[in-house]
Amino acid sequence: MEMKGTPAAHGFHMPAEWEPHSQCWMGWPERQDNWRDNAVHAQQIFARVASAISKFEPVTVCASAAQWDNARSQLPEHVRVVEMSMNDSWFRDTGPTFVVNKSTSNSGTPEQKVAGIDWNFNSWGGVYDGCYQDWSLDILVARKILGIEKLPRFPHTMILEGGSIHVDGEGTCLTTEECLLNKNRNPHLTKDQIESELKAYLGVRKVIWLPFGLYVLTGDDDTNGHIDNMCCFVKPGVVLLSWTDDKTDAQYERSIEAFSVLSDATDAIGRKLEIIKLHVPGPLYMTDEEAAGVVQDDEAKSRLPGTRLAASYLNFYIANGAIITPQFGDQKWDDEAVRVLSQTFPDHEMVKIEGAREIVLAGGNIHCITQQQPVCP
Repeated sequence: MEMKGTPAAHGFHMPAEWEPHSQCWMGWPERQDNWRDNAVHAQQIFARVASAISKFEPVTVCASAAQWDNARSQLPEHVRVVEMSMNDSWFRDTGPTFVVNKSTSNSGTPEQKVAGIDWNFNSWGGVYDGCYQDWSLDILVARKILGIEKLPRFPHTMILEGGSIHVDGEGTCLTTEECLLNKNRNPHLTKDQIESELKAYLGVRKVIWLPFGLYVLTGDDDTNGHIDNMCCFVKPGVVLLSWTDDKTDAQYERSIEAFSVLSDATDAIGRKLEIIKLHVPGPLYMTDEEAAGVVQDDEAKSRLPGTRLAASYLNFYIANGAIITPQFGDQKWDDEAVRVLSQTFPDHEMVKIEGAREIVLAGGNIHCITQQQPVCP
């Protein structure tokens, strides 16, 4: 059911990711020009992530017709597998942004309680800057998910990926200028206009803009600086920030700038923010062997040896009662990340996903391949 008007006008808002979920949505990787060795390694890690999340909340994995049998055979029986075509499997960015409504109508009857925003999508930058040339299947993913769940759909013409926004559930949104103001997304919209759309669709009252996302070798990662690698809320008034103590690392300047913005900021309720630093791994780089396993063609962005990977421990998934966190094989910072996250989420079980490097080789991580669906208020 397509809804007219904006979510906020209907009483909807985007809840925080730590609020209860009814399920988690994931895709299934297969494209050979992004996932090395026919996506065999990536599929094993996706299955590991889905299995881990499924111990805490229901999981639905969407796989193409060609991959349905393969996905079904690799996933636990209690994980639902549905057939869905897609160009790639980044459901954080192509899936719907779910919103909830806790109000009732003037007549006293309950309103629709959960709906989804179907943003526009252009493969993170369009024909010239995007990650692949054809995204005609991705652009239908959100609509298909909402159709499966029989949930109202708020369509939007503005290009926006779910990994470019984080909210606290109490009126505040975090994002980056590097991504949302990039000329390859919505060049016809000003910063103020984009902020107005975020308020109208996410139901937020304040947007905190960080200058940049995570640094990679070129200074311009696949996502053009998504917030979900750089900074997130962990509870109202508290944020995690990707950090490095290495002043020779180009990430250091970005982290310092973000820290300065966050230190001066207040949230929608007027609270000063507590900032918790979460050190990045590495730096990590794509090896010759890893790059050789990717089919290099004209349809997708090249994966070249020596490329700095957009690796961040901030790219975790908050399940019902658990933190599903990436581990990159960098023992020092892997352990430190688990320590910081354990202190930050004392009531959550820490579930470590070894081998998460396999996901970051293709440009994202655990948060990028998942999309939480909130429970009905």
